[in-house]
Amino acid sequence: MTPKTIHPDGWAPALGYANGMLMPDGTLHIGGQIGWDKDKQFVDGGFVPQMEQALSNIAEIVRAAGGDVTDIGRLTWFVKDKEEYVAKQREVGQAYRRVFGKHFPAMSMLVIKDLIEDQALVEIEATAFIPQE
Repeated sequence: MTPKTIHPDGWAPALGYANGMLMPDGTLHIGGQIGWDKDKQFVDGGFVPQMEQALSNIAEIVRAAGGDVTDIGRLTWFVKDKEEYVAKQREVGQAYRRVFGKHFPAMSMLVIKDLIEDQALVEIEATAFIPQE
């Protein structure tokens, strides 16, 4: 069996990348998600809404592969502004729990200079494991 591309129904095409790749053993690699919706339109409101949208995108990809957020084992966050992230910890936590509940996978966070999409303030990638029948 070869890897299966995962692309949620109704999403704008992923050009030059895959949103998710489901490996034969059930490992799901989720490419970096940013704060845009299924039509590649950025959500309004800055860092926290973009972060919540990126997490929602990840959840949608996992569900499209047959899993749920509790199947996610790792998140890697790339943020452009450490001070903004730290200053908004309460709002970050509330937004996180709206999408992931009390599921807290292994996480890393890197502060970076920039992202490819100029409007993007955060990018989050993930790895999940979805048992295969």
